[in-house]
Amino acid sequence: MNPALYVSKTGLSAQDRQLTSISNNLSNASTIGFKRDRVNFEDLLYQIQRQPGGQSSQNTQLPSGLQLGTGVRVVATQKQFTGGSLQVTEQSLDLAINNRGFFQIQMPSGETAYTRNGQFHLNANGEIVNASGFVLEPTIVVPTGTNNITISQDGVVSASILGQATPQQIGEITLTDFVNPAGLQALGGNLFAPTASSGDPQTGTAGEGGLGAIIQGSLENSNVDIVEEMVNMITTQRAYEMNSKVVSTADQMLQFISQNL
Repeated sequence: MNPALYVSKTGLSAQDRQLTSISNNLSNASTIGFKRDRVNFEDLLYQIQRQPGGQSSQNTQLPSGLQLGTGVRVVATQKQFTGGSLQVTEQSLDLAINNRGFFQIQMPSGETAYTRNGQFHLNANGEIVNASGFVLEPTIVVPTGTNNITISQDGVVSASILGQATPQQIGEITLTDFVNPAGLQALGGNLFAPTASSGDPQTGTAGEGGLGAIIQGSLENSNVDIVEEMVNMITTQRAYEMNSKVVSTADQMLQFISQNL
């Protein structure tokens, strides 16, 4: 059987996964805090038929060998944590991180997840929660009668309560960073979980120790570049077509042999 069929098959499969990643990036172009994926390829094992550097005679060596590749595969998808543009909303519970860092979210299981999506709300208990109702950590409860919430760049939360002339400090939002954010596991819902690859979470005050400042009344847009994704889509389509052409050519060669031998 013509080995080109199997080699081109791996190319078709790899380009199909590349297109899946591109479509996911484009579908999340308007998702707050979304980070685009980049697909990493690697070539497969080689069939060594003549070893490079092997002896061609007693005193001479082969300058190059005969190595036949067996195709390609997708080895990883890597999240790119470059910053997205800031969108001004003027909503007091819309927060953006201007540089590195993640907000901490308490999951129903009791574990902590991490997010760059700063669209927060209040629940019936006055707690600050995300769109799914999961509580922001550390837990901050807004008192009844609050008519204005102010959040400083270092995360201090103050509430202006009716009947009180001086704003009351009700908590502090801390941020968390990782040595390797690309090693985080995407959970969906704009949430990430730490892994052995990401390193341990390092929590600190916003604006200190390399953590970004918190910008109130703004949101971080997705870092997906639509033009770049469209160009990637075109190159993926052409690569898929070329691999399909290899399959067609190999089939024609086999057809010729079967009809003429």
